[in-house]
Amino acid sequence: MYNLSSEAKKILLFTARKTLENSFDKKESTQKILDDIKNKLDDRLYNEISIKCGCFVTLHKFGELRGCIGTFRNDKKLYEVVSNMAIQAAFHDPRFSALEKDELKDIEIEISVLTPMERLENFEDIVIGRDGLYVRKGFYSGVLLPQVATEQGWDKNQFISYTCMKAGLPPDIWKKDEIELYRFSAIVFSERDF
Repeated sequence: MYNLSSEAKKILLFTARKTLENSFDKKESTQKILDDIKNKLDDRLYNEISIKCGCFVTLHKFGELRGCIGTFRNDKKLYEVVSNMAIQAAFHDPRFSALEKDELKDIEIEISVLTPMERLENFEDIVIGRDGLYVRKGFYSGVLLPQVATEQGWDKNQFISYTCMKAGLPPDIWKKDEIELYRFSAIVFSERDF
């Protein structure tokens, strides 16, 4: 698991918010924002936010989900991925209309920094609160972050079933059919933490 200092978490949250603010104002390019952030950091902090890993950015408005998109790809620096996923969550989550500028003041940003996925052979190995799940069968796939099962009060069976449903599959398919199931962990932090 990666280690992120409190300072690094604040910088990543700042990166997401600054990217969203700029998406409305268009005062400067996203690359300039990222370069400015990078140039103000010492080597230790820059190295922390530059690990190559996936992440999800979740937007909440008055405690309700307002957008959430992420990637497991690990070929870009974390702060760049955070910036990109903030835009995706705000404007491209198909479950929601695009974020409006006047909503931004009411948005709370949450970031989930992901570990690499690990194939699960035994459903009993799932640890609620630690593991997120990714399920795949044919062209169908779905993911739920580790905090979802805890927030919903689900047990392991419910967690797998809801992940299958997120993939567009029947909730009980995992009991009778072969699926690919992976787990991952996440460092989860939010603007409310600071």
